[in-house]
Amino acid sequence: MKTMTCEQLGGACNESFSAETFEEIAELSKQHGAEMFQSQDEAHLEAMGRIMKLMQDPNAMQEWFENKRKEFEALPDD
Repeated sequence: MKTMTCEQLGGACNESFSAETFEEIAELSKQHGAEMFQSQDEAHLEAMGRIMKLMQDPNAMQEWFENKRKEFEALPDD
């Protein structure tokens, strides 16, 4: 099990997510992002805007995603 924060995953807060795999932690982050979008949290909306810009360039998005995966894999187990 490894833990990353919303901020480490490109978000805007220190909420922590713990999971066995990067895919699981990405899904937890995605769910959190959806909740923050629904509540119209300004800081999270700004973070989402940055991710949306990255998504316009598939290569940049892929590179960002792989860097986050490497960061997750380098973390010590909880």
